[in-house]
Amino acid sequence: MSGRPAESGEPRESTDPTRSVTSSELLSVVASRELAGRRTVFAGIGLPTLAAELARLTIAPDIEVVYESGVCGAHPSHLPETIADAVLITGAEAVVSMPTLFGSVLQGGHIDVGFLGAAQIDRWGSLNTSVIGDWDRPSVRLPGSGGAVEVMANAREVFVVMRRHTPRSFAAELDFCTTPGPERALADGIRPLGVGVTRVVTELGVLAREGVGDELRLVAVHPGVTVEQVRAATGWELEVAGTVATTDPPTPAELLLLRDAVDPGRVYLR
Repeated sequence: MSGRPAESGEPRESTDPTRSVTSSELLSVVASRELAGRRTVFAGIGLPTLAAELARLTIAPDIEVVYESGVCGAHPSHLPETIADAVLITGAEAVVSMPTLFGSVLQGGHIDVGFLGAAQIDRWGSLNTSVIGDWDRPSVRLPGSGGAVEVMANAREVFVVMRRHTPRSFAAELDFCTTPGPERALADGIRPLGVGVTRVVTELGVLAREGVGDELRLVAVHPGVTVEQVRAATGWELEVAGTVATTDPPTPAELLLLRDAVDPGRVYLR
């Protein structure tokens, strides 16, 4: 993760080179950099797709992107709008059945990084993508798990991108646990293959943990954001790394690629 030591105190003026970087662009660029050195990525639709494609064009040219529909080594001409978008098939290295994808590719330990989104996350990296509020009378009903449970259990590590960083989204207790991290799985006598969530990229900064048994801790803030702001926006008493970096803002080259090559139709960029 690139960056420089952060300063505490009052927020600084943003050093974004264009002064017009959106939250989606910032999240996509920072998340893409985390994929340096990774080879196979199981990407969810949305910001994970943006990040994986930008990484392929920049710091990870040999990255192999896998989608839940069974497409492996996707090279789409433009961004897919769903995991079943036909654009994923043309030029792909392989298309396998879903039983093969989950039973052999995922459970076989062939995925380096599972890249997911979520509505809520807790300090251990368990995710909620089912409901906000009470299960019987939720204030928001969400899409659910899809393949996220299998990704969490079998990818070597999991990255998460969160559009919002609030005490509601970074919750001390999830409204519903859709995708349990290794700690919850082990408590039920299940030993997952992977270590669960190791990186979380948010609108305020980057949280990380080493593996099973560790809580997420703040390791970087975005330009203009303070450590105190991140802690106040988190629903638990957030641990903070001894040295908190400041993420490097998106470069003009990264923004040009993201806007003109990766998502010119603004499928996911907002």
